[in-house]
Amino acid sequence: MTLHLEKKPAEIELGITGMTCASCAMRIERKLNKLDGVRATVNYATEKAKVVYGGEIAPQDLVAQVEAAGYGAALPRAEPDEPREEDPGRTLRQRLLGSAVLSVPVIALAMVPAWQFTYWQWISLTLAAPVLVWGAWPFHRAAFANLRHGAATMDTLISMGTLAAFGWSVYALLFGSAGMPGMRHPFEFTIERMAGDGAIYLEVAAGVTTFILAGRYFEARSKRRAGAALRALLDLGAKDVAVLRDGGEQRIPVADLVVGDRFVVRPGEKVATDGVVEDGGSAIDASLLTGESVPVEVRPGDAVAGATVNAGGRIVVRATRVGADTQLAQTARLVEEAQTGKARVQRLADRVSAVFVPIVIALAVATLAFWLGADATPSAAFTAAVAVLIIACPCALGLATPTALLVGTGRGAQLGILIKGPQVLESTRRVDTVVLDKTGTVTTGRMTLVEGDGEVLRLAGAVEAASEHPVARAIADAARERFGTLPSVVDFRSTPGLGVEGVVEGREVSIGRAASDSALTTVAVTWDGEVRGTLAVADTVKPTSAEAVRRLRALGLTPVLLTGDSAVVARAVAAEVGIERVIAEVLPKDKADVVRGLQEDGKVVAMVGDGVNDAAALAQADLGLAMGTGTDVAIEAADLTLVRGDLRAAADAIRLSRRTLRTIKGNLFWAFAYNVAALPLAAAGLLNPMLAGAAMAVSSVFVVTNSLRLRAFRAG
Repeated sequence: MTLHLEKKPAEIELGITGMTCASCAMRIERKLNKLDGVRATVNYATEKAKVVYGGEIAPQDLVAQVEAAGYGAALPRAEPDEPREEDPGRTLRQRLLGSAVLSVPVIALAMVPAWQFTYWQWISLTLAAPVLVWGAWPFHRAAFANLRHGAATMDTLISMGTLAAFGWSVYALLFGSAGMPGMRHPFEFTIERMAGDGAIYLEVAAGVTTFILAGRYFEARSKRRAGAALRALLDLGAKDVAVLRDGGEQRIPVADLVVGDRFVVRPGEKVATDGVVEDGGSAIDASLLTGESVPVEVRPGDAVAGATVNAGGRIVVRATRVGADTQLAQTARLVEEAQTGKARVQRLADRVSAVFVPIVIALAVATLAFWLGADATPSAAFTAAVAVLIIACPCALGLATPTALLVGTGRGAQLGILIKGPQVLESTRRVDTVVLDKTGTVTTGRMTLVEGDGEVLRLAGAVEAASEHPVARAIADAARERFGTLPSVVDFRSTPGLGVEGVVEGREVSIGRAASDSALTTVAVTWDGEVRGTLAVADTVKPTSAEAVRRLRALGLTPVLLTGDSAVVARAVAAEVGIERVIAEVLPKDKADVVRGLQEDGKVVAMVGDGVNDAAALAQADLGLAMGTGTDVAIEAADLTLVRGDLRAAADAIRLSRRTLRTIKGNLFWAFAYNVAALPLAAAGLLNPMLAGAAMAVSSVFVVTNSLRLRAFRAG
């Protein structure tokens, strides 16, 4: 018998070059998805393609498929420390500056009849030609590449419009009356029907090219700024580290660290990688990574994250995660994935862009034919057709979603909110119920002494220090904090389910669970055969949880507390933070069923959790939010990760997601409204082609600028 094992699909991210609009992205996406077993998503803003492939497909096949579509593709770099590619906006800036210098006199001569000296039109032709050939070359090249594959994109509109204007002008100069000495060219930057046999439109060819180059340049700059959060995130890490090897310190690159290495972090230095403090104590500033403004005190046994800053004393850390497994690397990966994906609203815009271009070309031809048939002059008919081509470029439409996603997810990363995928944005709008796991989410997840002191605590702490039980650790920690050094214990004994005992300072001390009807865990402390007192510990509520619940309510959400603890404990915690509905004593495997039950009741559910036992519920929920202080399993199952262990971040995450979605919809509205309003004016011959080009470029910049407003989002 032959056993056939199904090959697991692989995933790769390709760098795409040559795209100039959202239609280009759609074309590449369609081309890749034609391959068997391939699912591809291409993002114009990030210039990347996320591809899942299987079967006999190899990465080189994907690159070849992209190149067959007329674009470039590059496989991921093997070495992360390779020099970064040159700023892609540099060439664009050079073309813009050169075109602007040449276009200004062409436009000025066309606009001011008093400056139109004899043969001025021929000087304009000399200046405009390099603009059309060299300045507009990216548009012509892209249009030709797509034409060879039977496709029409927004570059097709730009190329056709500028070439038509230039070609008409050359014809008028060589074969019409426009080349005659003393020709004058009146120019009005207004909305009115234009005509004029013998007129030239060199200022349209040069001016539109310059305006569009300016729009593309500022788009490139804005996109670069929008992705700055991710680049800053990647630059947070330390570059080298003092590792303890062979009895001394050695300075090595961080990339050479391995799990288990012990390294030194001095005051002011960055923690090189994720690890556990083994020696020393300090305050760690994690604000760059998590947004938490107050430094966190750490001591031996506490975990620290790479890229955080040591704000106190010298500590020795044992590396527990290195390279791609660190919190910083995972954060960067989640942000990258979120920015590469696409939401349904963006797919709608991309589909519109894909059919928009051929429709506009047909409209331009129809406009030309109509005006010629209506006995308008060829010049007036031509002017209206060119204006239609120019005004219709839906660059703003293509940028509406990706730029808002870039900025929104980048800002979220800065605030410690990781949006795993753009589809999350649509979920946040509909959520009306938020289920909160108790332990580690609403509460600290650590037992803390809340009642007891004096000799009872000192002797009990000495015995409990020898135990690893959470209640024992809580008592021992409280005793150390209160008394400092604890007396030693001898003849320590532990009886599972009953308690511990040992001899301290000659006394036989026993500690065992005491009956209690409160939400506290109470233990009785006995020595010399007599109960001397009780100590009570509890999983205390985080100081910010009550405020977080108020913020969630303010967003229109109904909070529900979900826990496996007893109903007594759950109700006490719920009362403290202001939650009315409690679902207690739920087994881990049943948490997802609780979420499913709420959904069957018509609720749109968000779930906030941090443990392995929350993973299924997080995946089941319409919106899963994992506390970054929780387990990797929970984080993987969630849609949003809250880097800080602060429940207030859940409200911030939902607010940021909703605002990002509103920005996307606002961008789409203005992009559609712009085209709908301007096209009839252009077709009616009432829109100057150069005014159309300026408006088109401005609309794209407006969309990007509107998206950048998300950078001002503040937590709280």
